[in-house]
Amino acid sequence: MSAQIPQVEESSKFNLITSIWIVPFIALIIAAWLAYQYFSELGPEIKISFSTNEGLNAGQSQIKYRNVPIGTVKKIVLQQDGEGVTVIARMEKSAIPYLNSNAKFWIVKPEVGMSGVSGLDTLISGTYINMHSEKGGKSQKIFSGLSEGYRYSEEGKYFQLTAPSGYNIKEGTPIFLKNIQVGQVEHINISLDGQSVEFAIFIKNLYVPYVHRSSKFWVTSAVDVSFASGRLDVNMAPVTSLLQGGIEFSSTGEDITDTVPNKFAFRLYKNAHLAEGQTIGKGGDFIQSFEIMTQDSIAKLKRGAFVEYEGYEVGRVKDIELSYNDDTHKILGKILVDIDLSSFASKKDDVIRCQNRFYKAIEEGMSAKITPTDPFTGTLFIDLLFDDNITNRSIKKGKKYVLLPSIKSDKGGIVDEVEKILQKLNKLPLEKLLASINKVVDDNAEPIHQVLEDLSKTVKNLNEMTDRKSFKTMPDELDKTMKELTATLRTAKKVVKGYDSNSLLTNQITQTLEIVTKTSEEMQLFLRMLNRKPNSLIFGDN
Repeated sequence: MSAQIPQVEESSKFNLITSIWIVPFIALIIAAWLAYQYFSELGPEIKISFSTNEGLNAGQSQIKYRNVPIGTVKKIVLQQDGEGVTVIARMEKSAIPYLNSNAKFWIVKPEVGMSGVSGLDTLISGTYINMHSEKGGKSQKIFSGLSEGYRYSEEGKYFQLTAPSGYNIKEGTPIFLKNIQVGQVEHINISLDGQSVEFAIFIKNLYVPYVHRSSKFWVTSAVDVSFASGRLDVNMAPVTSLLQGGIEFSSTGEDITDTVPNKFAFRLYKNAHLAEGQTIGKGGDFIQSFEIMTQDSIAKLKRGAFVEYEGYEVGRVKDIELSYNDDTHKILGKILVDIDLSSFASKKDDVIRCQNRFYKAIEEGMSAKITPTDPFTGTLFIDLLFDDNITNRSIKKGKKYVLLPSIKSDKGGIVDEVEKILQKLNKLPLEKLLASINKVVDDNAEPIHQVLEDLSKTVKNLNEMTDRKSFKTMPDELDKTMKELTATLRTAKKVVKGYDSNSLLTNQITQTLEIVTKTSEEMQLFLRMLNRKPNSLIFGDN
């Protein structure tokens, strides 16, 4: 039996559908699908500029929105001009609606500041970029990062304070209401005109209804001393306030209807005593500037000095400029003051009506008088009053502001008057006068010496006489004699009574007795004096 050899037929055709190609083909389809899913879920790439990299790491640091990761930092490069860094991040697709002009980015890191410790979660998760945004803005992919954390509007509201000095307030200084922290200082800047310091403070939304136009802000003191109702009260601030300071404000209570305008600026007082002073007016847009020209000495008038009307504070001195007047040869002062015009109008008047009322007051004689605050130091303030000699005048304008007429001020304080007296005494020829006195004393030295010796001898003799025993017993002997004389006179009176009242003897004896009686009374007074002071015969009863 012969073996059959199978025949193999060679094929020149390429067959794609074979078992060996099925696995790679399926793997390719899966890879394509995964790639599609990845790129379909992948969000855009954005660039964020910061002034410096504060702990961000490429491939690790995240971008969060409402504490949810929505992106990852891919690369950090230095800007071409070297002024900052650019962070390149890949965002998730779900973040696309928020990548618009409303988006704000800032770096979150551990910080220890005036308000405490923040960013502790970054100790575990690492530094990250926080984001805040709202839908509806213009879409963009390049952003400028913030140097500080952004405050959400729903968390609270910003208010503005102004003061002539910084009062050692720092960013992060807490804001208190009735010793409860309700906010903090966010930003501190110098005003555009360089005359004051502006503070941007943030108040939590829960306490915003307590902030009204009438609220007053002041820097809390380390020690507060007050004396009222016969009792001395000394209050020491808490240790935290001593270390970080603070600002406190007053409130009339919770009132959501009494809102503060957006551009309203509160005055920040140096202490509670100044804040509690008699201040009227609404502030804000009602404050306008005026110029005062004067030739009075204003050396003791300082920036920030009060402008008062009938004892109430209605403004402050904003700036002082001095110049020399060739005609009068005096220093001419130009004082720039800020006055709250609402102090001279009713509550319902707007800014225009308040301005018109104040201008009318100027036309009717309102003027500025530079007055000493107290009679001792001569420190000055500006007092607004009406000049009785003016009934109608026109409004004049200076280089930039309306001119407020001035009245010649009174003399300075007691210290100035004492200085003038001392100056007059210094001008007296005291040296010549002393020299003349010395010459007179030298020329009459011997006669004066002789007089003093004689006077000394006389005093010595008088002392010896008054020390004698007989001199000391003289008042007692005279008193005994006067008593005996009085008894004799009484006996004589009894004898006289026996005679006719109209007889000559009776009249003569009566006259004699009257004289003796009068002499006796005088002697009794004299004896009392001697008993009280034996040497009164010599030196008198002084």
